Amino acid sequence: MVANYKEEVAMSDAEFVSGPALILRSLASDPSRPAITSADGVELTAGDFAATTYRLAHELTARGVTVGSTVTLLTGNTPEALSARYAAGLAGARVVNLYDGMSTPILAEITASVDTTVLLVDAERYAAAAELLPLIDVPTVLTLGPGPGGAPAAVGADVIAASAHRPAEPPAVRIGPDDDLGIRHTGGTTGIPKGILSLHGPYRRVFDAPIGSDPADGAPRLLAATPLAHLAGIMCDLTLYHGGAVILQRSFEPGAVLAAIERERITDLWLLPPLLYQLLDHPAIGRTDLSSLRQIAYGGCAASPTRIREALKVFGPVLTGAYGMSEAQMISVLTPQEHDRIGPGSTQVPVGRPAPGVEVAIRSPDGTDLPTGEQGEIHLRSDTVMAGYWKRPDLTSAVLRDGWLDTGDVGYFDKDGYLYLSDRVKDLIIVVGGHVYPSEVEDLLLTHPTVARCAVFGVRDDQEAEHVHVAVVPTPGQRPELDELRAFVTERKGRIYAPEALHLVDEIPLTPVGKPDRKRLREVAAD
Repeated sequence: MVANYKEEVAMSDAEFVSGPALILRSLASDPSRPAITSADGVELTAGDFAATTYRLAHELTARGVTVGSTVTLLTGNTPEALSARYAAGLAGARVVNLYDGMSTPILAEITASVDTTVLLVDAERYAAAAELLPLIDVPTVLTLGPGPGGAPAAVGADVIAASAHRPAEPPAVRIGPDDDLGIRHTGGTTGIPKGILSLHGPYRRVFDAPIGSDPADGAPRLLAATPLAHLAGIMCDLTLYHGGAVILQRSFEPGAVLAAIERERITDLWLLPPLLYQLLDHPAIGRTDLSSLRQIAYGGCAASPTRIREALKVFGPVLTGAYGMSEAQMISVLTPQEHDRIGPGSTQVPVGRPAPGVEVAIRSPDGTDLPTGEQGEIHLRSDTVMAGYWKRPDLTSAVLRDGWLDTGDVGYFDKDGYLYLSDRVKDLIIVVGGHVYPSEVEDLLLTHPTVARCAVFGVRDDQEAEHVHVAVVPTPGQRPELDELRAFVTERKGRIYAPEALHLVDEIPLTPVGKPDRKRLREVAAD
C-alpha cells in the first residue's frame, strides 16, 4: 500500500529565508519577551539572545567561517549551544553536534570526517574537550564563554567575549535552499555513526508545519530535558519561532522534569517512550500539578499500548505520537484526538497517518508494494529526505533509490490508513521456527504485573543461532521469574517468542539518543 498526502511547496532562491534566520527574526521582533531559561535558572530575553547570536555570527564570519565551512559543537543543554548553532547557520556553515554517550575516539573520528573548520565548546563540556583535543587536528578551537570562576578556559579563547564589539544584526551572507545545513549522526550502536547530510531548503519547510501546541492557545513553554543535539533542538527552534520560551535542563531526571512542569508552567514536552515511562513510574507523579501541559510529543522507538493508555489517564488528551528519522524528518503523526484508537484490546500503538508532503509505501524485500494489512519494509518519498550520507555514496545508494528512502523499519497500514511499526529490520531476532520482533514481546511483557520496563534482544550462541533474551526492571516489590514470564508469553504469543534468559536490571540502558541500547545489552549478556 502507498499512502500519499503530498503538497507541493515552491520557493525561489531569491525569496529563500533559512530556518536560523527565521528564528532570529522572530526573536528580534519581540525583544522583551522571555526566550530561554538556563538549567541554572538564568532567564534571557529574546532581544538579548538575538543580539548575542548575531554578534557571534559576525565573529565567526570574521574568522573565516562561510558557506561550505563546518562548525562542530561540543555542547550540552545551554543557551550558548543554541546561540552557537544559530550563529553558525547564519554564517552559512554546516553544523555538526558531538553527542554525549559516544566514546572520545569516535568523537575524534567524527570531528575529522566532517572537515571541521571551527570547534565550539561550552562550559558544560570543557572536561570532554580536554580529552578530545589531543586526538584531533582542528584549525580553530573556541569556547562559548569563560572558564570556571571567569578565568580563561584552557581549551580555547572565549568567542562570545571576542564578539562583544560586533554588530547585533544579521550578517550579509546569502544562503540558498541547496546549501548544507548540517550533518547529523546516527546513534552509533552498530559501529562508527553514519553522517546524515541535510540541506537548508528541506529544513525550512518544518516551520510551515503545525508541530507543537497551538500558539493560538498562548505562547508555548517548552521543557528541553533531552539533548539539544537531537529532536529537542528542533522543538526549541519551533518554540522560539512561534513566540514561545524554552526552559533548559542539563539532562533527563524524572523528578526534576515533574518539578519543572509544575514550577515553570510547561506546555510542551518531548520524550522518547522509555523516558515517558520513567515519569509515570516516579512517586511524585500523583502530587504534581500537570494542568499546564498542552502537548507531550513522544516517538523515536516503539511505544507500549499499555503504558500509553496509562499516560492518557495521568496526563489527559495531550499526547501526540510522532514517527520520524534524521534521514527524513517527520514521517507521520498521531494526534491527541486519534489516541482513542488505542483501546484496551490494542496490541500496538499506531504512529499515525503520513504527514503532509510524505508518501509512504509498504514493500516486500523484492520491492513489490504490499496490500493493506500486510507487514513489510517501510519506504518513503518526500521533499525533506536527506541529501545523502556524508562521503558515503555507497551507503546512500543502498537506501535511496529513485527518490525513495528505505527506512530500515518494518510496518503496515490498517484499513483506515494508519501506519503501524513492527520494529527495525536490524533488531529482528531470527530464531528456530520463525522471526521475533522485540517490540511485540516488549508490549506483551509490559502487561505482566511484575514488569515495570523491559527490553528484548537477541543473543547468538557459538553456532550462530539466535536466542530471545529480556532485560527487566521489576515493578517495586516484585521479582519476576523466567519460568513465569516464559509461560506468560508462550500462552499469548507462542513458544518461539518466549524469552530463554532473564536479566534483572535497575534501569534499561539507553543509547545517546534515548533508545533502548540492545547492543550494550547483548554485550553484557555475552560476558
